[in-house]
Amino acid sequence: MAAKAVNKNEQVFKKNELETWDRENVAGGKGMFSGKFSFTRNNAKPEYTIKEIGWMTLLPGDFLGVHAHTDNEDSYIVISGVGEFTDNDGVVTKIEAGDITITRAGQSHAIKNIGEEPLIFLDIVAKDSEAKK
Repeated sequence: MAAKAVNKNEQVFKKNELETWDRENVAGGKGMFSGKFSFTRNNAKPEYTIKEIGWMTLLPGDFLGVHAHTDNEDSYIVISGVGEFTDNDGVVTKIEAGDITITRAGQSHAIKNIGEEPLIFLDIVAKDSEAKK
């Protein structure tokens, strides 16, 4: 994925201009973790709190493996589909449209599509720009 320069004053990101960042078998998972992003951690300005925000899609049976977030927080807002969210303690919870998850810095998580339709969710990664100063 080519990094797109981010306009510091840009506040609207039109769907036909979002950048694609697809990753396969992430964190020991299975399948394609497909994303359409306003910007990603690869091109977010250091002073931004939100480092990444995008529409994510997991196809039926695909999953993102358990992985840790050491210095950022990751939140999912489920738009459609049915999934399983594995939290930091290994507890698996069914998630569906309207549910929100959050993984704090120092915690781990995973997500799996257990339905028959694509699992679509917003992924928001944030980091306090003051945290590591």
